[in-house]
Amino acid sequence: LQLVESGGGSVQPGGSLRLSCATSEFSLSRYAVGWFRQAPGKEREGVACINDKGEIIDYEDSVKGRFTVSRDNAKNTVYLQMNSLKPEDTAVYYCIEDLFFPCSPPDYYHNWGRGTHVTVSS
Repeated sequence: LQLVESGGGSVQPGGSLRLSCATSEFSLSRYAVGWFRQAPGKEREGVACINDKGEIIDYEDSVKGRFTVSRDNAKNTVYLQMNSLKPEDTAVYYCIEDLFFPCSPPDYYHNWGRGTHVTVSS
């Protein structure tokens, strides 16, 4: 099982991007979905996790108030809306499914997708 991330790009500080996470292989509606990121030279870290119904969301402290996770189970897609982007948000962003909420630390998972690159620079 593997999810496909999209929507990355290059933006200036203060800009916005919306990432998408989708699959055609299975129904995401039974799974929590976690967003993770890996900056150059750093370990992968958790960004946010949304439960299967989209009712409960956890955010990493550095993105609270700037990033918003949502999901549309009818479209089998989870979104990460990123506003007020900072250079330190530059990373490859990944999503991954989990049968349980909250999501586990990144080392727990193995079936990572390709991710989508986000670059925040002036």
